[in-house]
Amino acid sequence: MSVAALQRRAREARGWLFDSCFPLWADHGVNQAGLFPEALTLSLDDKPGDTTRVRVQARQTYVFTEAWRMGWKRDTAAKLVNAGIATLAGPALNSEGLPGRALSLEGTGLTDTTFDLYDTAFALFALAEAARGPGPADAAIAAARSILTNLDRLARDPHGGYAEALPRADEREQNPHMHLLEACLSLHGADPDGGHLRRAGELFELFETKLTAGDGGLLGEVFAPDWAMLPGDPSRIVEPGHQLEWVWLLHEWAKAAGQPVPEAAQRLYTYSLSTLDVEGRVILKAARGGAPIDASRRTWGQAEALKAHLAMYEIRREERFAAAACRSFDILMDEHLTEDGGWMEHIGPNGAPLSTFTPASTGYHVVLAFAELMRVMSA
Repeated sequence: MSVAALQRRAREARGWLFDSCFPLWADHGVNQAGLFPEALTLSLDDKPGDTTRVRVQARQTYVFTEAWRMGWKRDTAAKLVNAGIATLAGPALNSEGLPGRALSLEGTGLTDTTFDLYDTAFALFALAEAARGPGPADAAIAAARSILTNLDRLARDPHGGYAEALPRADEREQNPHMHLLEACLSLHGADPDGGHLRRAGELFELFETKLTAGDGGLLGEVFAPDWAMLPGDPSRIVEPGHQLEWVWLLHEWAKAAGQPVPEAAQRLYTYSLSTLDVEGRVILKAARGGAPIDASRRTWGQAEALKAHLAMYEIRREERFAAAACRSFDILMDEHLTEDGGWMEHIGPNGAPLSTFTPASTGYHVVLAFAELMRVMSA
């Protein structure tokens, strides 16, 4: 029964993407300069502001690669993807050939040239996804290879991974490295001769040896410069949504590397389930022992739960994982997503909305989760 129910939800996801999400962001989420603004108001106007982050350009470029691959208005989707590639391979790059942080919405270039590994990871991911279709593949791969060359030259860290910012910060972060691994796996699919699986292997080793070295073998968020555990709350508090994001990513790593799914995937999954609220929602922060620290919830966390359940179902084909995926989908659709194709981004523990804008960057999580649902259920 749960599998049939999940199949129906996959068709519902496709309908919401085609009828609401893609039209909304194609019509209201791009300006005359061909840039993607930060957010929309709840009345679908642009959020006031003069700049937009580079990561938003990358994430929205990815969104429209999925729209194109699914067959939604391919001319429109391709035009938006091409505009995104042109930005990420040109005006978004600083003088060192690395993505900066923010662009002028008027199309005059970077307003913040600072390197940020998180932004760079998403630029690489978007270029890789664009290379898979609609392209242009050669331009996207060339841009990605150039960025990686500069990343190695400027940001490799002797303790493992890459500097999260330049100048280097006093703390290390797992989150940018998670998304860099995601980008490397995507690049491996688009550019199999580019050495991307080797780099992905290095990041997986960092996950195994440093990022999960704390109590319970759970994923930490921030670390000392040498990846040692920090005292107090920085090590005590974790984010269940990121544990679940890694569950899906570890399954993707195993597929690409031809390896068994790492044991850590089950460990992180089991822990995350123990932190869900009574209705099955993913909370924002928890202690390593499982007690809630911040019981509010974000759209992205529910999307990552859906991806994790789908990854577990795909490899084991057990009804319980399909049932869990159904619950996460229903939470997303009933509580977070809107009929017009947007989302209520942040909701408090009592169910009250905590956000007054619809951030464009969240579309990456929702669209990827729904794309995975449609793929796994052959919808």
